[in-house]
Amino acid sequence: MIDQQGSLDQLPNEIKPAFHELNVLKLLRGAGFKKKFGFSCAYLFRLVFVLLFHQKNWFRLLESAKGETFPGKDAIYRFLNHGGYAWRRFLLALSGETIARMEPLTSANRETALIFDDSMFERNRSKAVEMLARFKDHATGTFYKGYRMLTMGWSDGHSFVPMDFALLSSVKSGITGMADGIDKRSHGYKRRQEAFCTAPQVIAAMLDRAIQAGISASYVLMDSWFTHAPLIAEVIRRGLPVIGMVKNDNKRYLVNGKRLSLKELYGAAPRVAGKNRNILRLIQTELVPGIPVVVVFVRHRSKKNEWLALLSTDLSLAAQDIIRIYRIRWDIEVFFKCAKSLLRLQKEFQGRSYDLLVSHTTIVFSRYILLAWQHRQSTDSRSFGGLFYLLCDEVGTLDWATALQQLLELIQEVASKASKNLSSLIQRQLQHWIAALPSYIKTYPPISSCES
Repeated sequence: MIDQQGSLDQLPNEIKPAFHELNVLKLLRGAGFKKKFGFSCAYLFRLVFVLLFHQKNWFRLLESAKGETFPGKDAIYRFLNHGGYAWRRFLLALSGETIARMEPLTSANRETALIFDDSMFERNRSKAVEMLARFKDHATGTFYKGYRMLTMGWSDGHSFVPMDFALLSSVKSGITGMADGIDKRSHGYKRRQEAFCTAPQVIAAMLDRAIQAGISASYVLMDSWFTHAPLIAEVIRRGLPVIGMVKNDNKRYLVNGKRLSLKELYGAAPRVAGKNRNILRLIQTELVPGIPVVVVFVRHRSKKNEWLALLSTDLSLAAQDIIRIYRIRWDIEVFFKCAKSLLRLQKEFQGRSYDLLVSHTTIVFSRYILLAWQHRQSTDSRSFGGLFYLLCDEVGTLDWATALQQLLELIQEVASKASKNLSSLIQRQLQHWIAALPSYIKTYPPISSCES
């Protein structure tokens, strides 16, 4: 009784091509998003996906003149609060599809990276949100209520694709606990159990899922909060080199059998000769567990008398290459800013269920993936696809004389099939065009025969 035909018309014209090219709805069905009755999961997903482009929240949209054409509030919230949907599987499939389309557009010599970082997921005005916890913002020194959003993304230095995330809670500083009556076999329960794991454990699991999905990268990039020996060892065990910033803490480095702090390591490192004054020193050393690394000391940009340290487990890289590759890590900071400021992360829906937080965050990440793919298409001429390459190859096999001969034959064929008046007009225009050609072109046989 409910007419759902033409539901794709609700997508903006700019979004439709990317939606079809990335097979979003096919991947949604492949992740097990199905309903026995009522509005389909694909229809409800599209509604929430395009809600941002209406510049309204769901409450205001239902109050608008078109409100009667949309499902009720309960239908949307039942969909977002459902704990049985595999949102992680869908996001990983969508990001894998996008990366597979971006990789042919990237040079084989260009480095790609898996980037890990966390960001605040604030719910300061909430009191009864499931698994709410109290965290400290180390950038400002203040405390907030919410979660740590640990995120993994892929980047080639041009495009960033978010692949996986976890909303981490805390056992010690938890405000509300896990809801009762959750099916322990469901995906929602597994995400809740993951929320109480440590960040290194979650990162290792994310890497395993990415490798199992066939996604590859040249390096793993991390900031100083994650660049520690146990996690570095876990990443190396999976065959990926690590580049990260090093915090000046109690870590020790082995140099000639001595255990040195980072400050002492700076004193023992030789100076780097060259024109770049920002690269101060470089030394090859080992972390205390016996992991060989290269540490580069660079000048602090805003505090000229201080320095920063970058660590790399790839010993073959030069200092300039380590800095250049680590620069890619900034892409995830841009992603966090865009997701929160433009894509309404943590603001669009104010549900109390942990499942709703996971589902809506996944939809926000999906929006960013489609926008990143659209941006790549509009700024990279090679993304016109296989037809562009086929045409280039075909044109490349023809020299200009052969192509000119084929053009003349085509014009003559059109003139022979036209009426007498039109044929004579075409012949006159052709002669005028030939007469205006340079003399060295007129000497070729097809041109000279037409001229005579």
